Amino acid sequence: MGLFGRKNDSAQTATSAGTATATVDPALAALTGEYTIDPAHSTISFTVRHAMVTNVRGTFTEHEGSLSLDGTNPADSSASIEVSIASVDTGIADRDGHLRSADFFDAETFPKMSFHSTSVEQLDAETYRLTGDLSIKDVTRPLTIDLEFNGSATDVYGNERVGFEGSATILRSDWGLTWNAALETGGVMVSDKVKLNFDISAIKKA
Repeated sequence: MGLFGRKNDSAQTATSAGTATATVDPALAALTGEYTIDPAHSTISFTVRHAMVTNVRGTFTEHEGSLSLDGTNPADSSASIEVSIASVDTGIADRDGHLRSADFFDAETFPKMSFHSTSVEQLDAETYRLTGDLSIKDVTRPLTIDLEFNGSATDVYGNERVGFEGSATILRSDWGLTWNAALETGGVMVSDKVKLNFDISAIKKA
């Protein structure tokens, strides 16, 4: 069962003339509304190859955003998120400091990374393709994220929640993140390819 609903294979007869209309699951239609991303229960992370042999994983621990969901028409849905670059955390303080420096994100000059959707497409009953603009430093480029709808629930505090998870792969050089170092054995210290991961829990506004 997908978030945005889908047309029933057997159309209903809406008029005596036999006009066919689509049916929408009322439970999914009820999810229509404005949502705030819950940073305490959401994770925005990345994975990048290091020294050609292993992966380094990190997260951005400070972020905020919103979802506007249409339970009957995915094209009318949207998402927006803003990330604090200074909150990058790979578990090693020196490496985090290097990532914040002008060699990489230049967090002092460009403190935020942002994504704003421009379109939503339903791929199947559970998967949606979110296309939008990703801004890092002073570069804005299109990004497409495939998201899986994990479901909805009411938590113990009475909050109506929805959950999504997905990923996208980018070339960091497309956003001006070009620092690297050559290895004596060949190759480079940091791969150009970076995988972005999103695990989102959002609360419906009253």
